[in-house]
Amino acid sequence: MSDCGCHHEAKNAQERRVLKIALVLNAVMAVIGGLAGWIAQSTGLLADALDMLSDATAYAIGLVAIGRTARFKANAAWLSGSVLLVLGIGVLVEVGRRVVYGAEPLSGWMIGTALLSLVVNVTVLRLLAPLKAGEVHLRATWLFTRADVVANIGVILAGVLVLWLATPYPDYVIGTLIGLYVIKEAIEILGDAHRAHAASKPPAA
Repeated sequence: MSDCGCHHEAKNAQERRVLKIALVLNAVMAVIGGLAGWIAQSTGLLADALDMLSDATAYAIGLVAIGRTARFKANAAWLSGSVLLVLGIGVLVEVGRRVVYGAEPLSGWMIGTALLSLVVNVTVLRLLAPLKAGEVHLRATWLFTRADVVANIGVILAGVLVLWLATPYPDYVIGTLIGLYVIKEAIEILGDAHRAHAASKPPAA
């Protein structure tokens, strides 16, 4: 029997469904986290919100890339990694600004918002688990969410320390760590994209 492509179509439909759910959840949490970070004067929450915004961007790119060529998917992963790299650097700049001008992060907002984000990200990570061994643009989305889970736990711990020690410095530290972790993930994704791009080139005659 000839291959009708039905399995491939079903796989693409499943990927689209998962990525759409992940996109909506991350976009909503990026808005909530950004507002909470602004209200709470928390660099950790702002960094976490930017990370989730970059995730939403990655999921949107992943949706567009489904069914496209390997070269297109490599380019999509490269774009995702580039966006994440810029955001990671932006987080570090914002932390530096807060250190210079000062801030009074609100621990309750930090802990509560990060807990909500953690629930969302663990849910999304479980949804994305079947995709982590997939093509480069799909591996990128799983890496994004894995970074988010680590960041959420870090913000919760920082919020506890801000409350306990009555100092903003734990918030500055977690904001810096998230920024550096985001940059590390961006470099990893860009490396995957580079290798995928090289593999997609036709062999030399």
